[in-house]
Amino acid sequence: MPTPDYSVDLDLGEPPPEIQDYARQHCGEDPNTRLQAIYELRDMIYERGECTPHRMDDEFLIRFLRARNFIPQKAHRLLVNYYHFRAENPDLFENIHPMDLHAIGDADIMTVPPYRGPDGRRLIIYKFGNWDPKTICVEELFKATILSLELGMMEPRTQILGASALVDLEDLGSQHVWQCTPSVAAKLLKILVNCYPTKIHAIHIINHSWIFDKAYSVFKPFLNDVMKSRIYFHGNDVTSLHKHINPDYLPESYGGVWPDYSYTIWLDSLRKNVVVAKEMISCGYKFREHELNQDVLEHLTKEGIQIS
Repeated sequence: MPTPDYSVDLDLGEPPPEIQDYARQHCGEDPNTRLQAIYELRDMIYERGECTPHRMDDEFLIRFLRARNFIPQKAHRLLVNYYHFRAENPDLFENIHPMDLHAIGDADIMTVPPYRGPDGRRLIIYKFGNWDPKTICVEELFKATILSLELGMMEPRTQILGASALVDLEDLGSQHVWQCTPSVAAKLLKILVNCYPTKIHAIHIINHSWIFDKAYSVFKPFLNDVMKSRIYFHGNDVTSLHKHINPDYLPESYGGVWPDYSYTIWLDSLRKNVVVAKEMISCGYKFREHELNQDVLEHLTKEGIQIS
């Protein structure tokens, strides 16, 4: 087996010393001024009144500071964008039951492997060729992506290190390209770049063909130079991909050593963890009683937390 740890539990603990060092060097996070930056951001939220966060605690606000190099003004703009996006897209946030997204995993359209890459980052894998737009609408893909980001935002390590994406376009067809409208492109870029406290360090595109050019032409006008520099095209050559991601940290289907893990492992894990369930409920997600483990349900009931 390869070296990375395997776990379907979110890493919610304090980052180890080497990650804290990375935060100092690359996120501008100075332990001596951390609280000052949080207080400044909180004051800015109250004074400007541009959004009404559902949380104002340090643990929540630091996510936005880490995503914007601990510059309170930029963190505030990101926070405002986050809540404006939620308000502008209620269909992606209201009455969403995470367990209803099982079909995304069953179809193997997207997943997040339960191990990290050599740089400690999470990897999001999309296989759009497996997507049948007739049975799963594009909004469901947005919902699954947003849920993954909300879960990832809970991990201090991911807040600091960010994530990478692997986009597999094998079997991409015209039925998929027709879904790539300018509004879809704009919405996706808002999620990945402007509205969520998540740093996407690289997007690796593999198994692409001429038909992808049509879809990319829709996305390209929305990409700034920084985002363009983070997109890597590998054609059908996994050895090109391996120059960026060691195969010891990839599934077997990309020349790696790990099996393919379904998106559903995170949904199954979610039902067992009271801390994660509470966070998701505070974000507006809903659960049916049978979707949560009995001990989690009893804990939430005892605290008076409504699950639906």
